[in-house]
Amino acid sequence: MEFEISVLALLAVAALVAGFIDAIAGGGGLITIPALLATGMPPTMALATNKLQSSFGSFSATYYYFRRGLLDWRTMKWAIGCTFVGSVLGTIAVQLIDASILQKILPFLLAAFAVYFLCSPRVGDQDRQHRLGIIPFALLIGTGIGFYDGFFGPGTGSFFALAFIALAGFSMAKATAHTKLLNFTSNIASLLFFILGGQVVWVAGLSMALGQFIGARLGSKVVISQGTRIIKPMLVSVSLVMSLHLLWQQYPAWFSWLSF
Repeated sequence: MEFEISVLALLAVAALVAGFIDAIAGGGGLITIPALLATGMPPTMALATNKLQSSFGSFSATYYYFRRGLLDWRTMKWAIGCTFVGSVLGTIAVQLIDASILQKILPFLLAAFAVYFLCSPRVGDQDRQHRLGIIPFALLIGTGIGFYDGFFGPGTGSFFALAFIALAGFSMAKATAHTKLLNFTSNIASLLFFILGGQVVWVAGLSMALGQFIGARLGSKVVISQGTRIIKPMLVSVSLVMSLHLLWQQYPAWFSWLSF
């Protein structure tokens, strides 16, 4: 596919905004996927190209958190491996299985997560006692959410953040940092199989990559400086916006009262 310079510039700006939001609370795909589809790109190519550009954003955020000492590689090695395997399996499965059931359930899950983030006393700046050990967490959360990200994707960041806070006992900032690490892992795994399938539109994806990298770096700095004050409201807001967006797609009749 060929694109005008102005279109590539707009895609890069969309990626910058998405990278900033994604580094804090996830949900950047709500911006980048519609932007890619607006160019006339087929859905499969849009998803594949989105994985390419989002990999740069998740890498930028992960590297920044690593430099600030927020990543615990020793405890995350099992989760990284399981997430990679899960994402590969999900990317293969999406070509064989109907994802419509997930599409119908997801908005309600995201709304429930928003309520949890808003109300739970476990969400804060300090680590708490974990409920799952390292290996059970890797097998259950890494493989499960990795599979989901390769299979469908929306809300992956919220799922990881909730798991780290509720099950691993991480603080908000630490959960956000490790969420980006596993996001990057699942993005790379899925991207490899999209590349093998010849689905990536390189010129669009690489144009967006620069914006993603910069936006993710800026968002990561905000996480370090602001902590729960910015992360919690962003997680709640992004989860609710994603929930409403998906509800509008799945159940448009519910929103008919908005017509003028």
